[in-house]
Amino acid sequence: MTKRPEEIALMAESGRLLAGVFAHLDGLNLIGMSTMQVNDMVDRLIVDQLQARPASKGQYGYAYALNASRNHVVCHGVPSADDILHSGDIVNFDITLEKNGYIADSSKTYLVGEVAAPARRLVQTTYEAMWKGIRAVRPGARLGDVGHAIERHARRHGYSVVRDYCGHGIGREMHEPPQVLHWGKPQTGLLLREGMVFTIEPMLNQGRHAVHTEDDGWTVVTSDGQLSAQFEHTVAVTRSGFRVLTLRADERLPH
Repeated sequence: MTKRPEEIALMAESGRLLAGVFAHLDGLNLIGMSTMQVNDMVDRLIVDQLQARPASKGQYGYAYALNASRNHVVCHGVPSADDILHSGDIVNFDITLEKNGYIADSSKTYLVGEVAAPARRLVQTTYEAMWKGIRAVRPGARLGDVGHAIERHARRHGYSVVRDYCGHGIGREMHEPPQVLHWGKPQTGLLLREGMVFTIEPMLNQGRHAVHTEDDGWTVVTSDGQLSAQFEHTVAVTRSGFRVLTLRADERLPH
């Protein structure tokens, strides 16, 4: 379950490359683009420029380089040429990248054009909640501490935490033990040890936490049609705390 230092170094390289993919997306004007156009651009960038592999492509029969989850889509949104991004939308791009046999996983929710204040607040709070969870990571802490920190922040701001999906261990495989729940009780759950690597990827809903999967078998939406947002990083447990392997150049560790 734990990774050797040389394995974490390889995962950090995958994470560095993946952070660069998001930096590229940051520079785009997404208004009017289809989610399939974004997918194809990311696919070419990872394969042709970075000489890496989109790890989601072919995983469990999935055909694309990313998930594109817009507005009330919680996760696993399938890119489509008919799914056009409009000013006012929020959209999460969830991307995995494999380099030298090791995988990094990250996601970011983007504000498209002029976004209404309630949606902006949801996105900001989700980002903060992810960091609350990350800051709970250290040797001797437990996974319940991570989930509790996330859920407490979400509830404080009036949002619910999706319970049907969670973070996960990661390394040579995209999904490894343990499961990382985004809710929980302090001092419960798996004891964290140096060398563990997993994702923290909370999904917060404006309304109830209930979700359902659409007929395509992939796309997960809020049951009440309200907005959902998500952020994700790949995190390693270090001797003294944590290291975010997918940290982007524009990010600073929030207090």
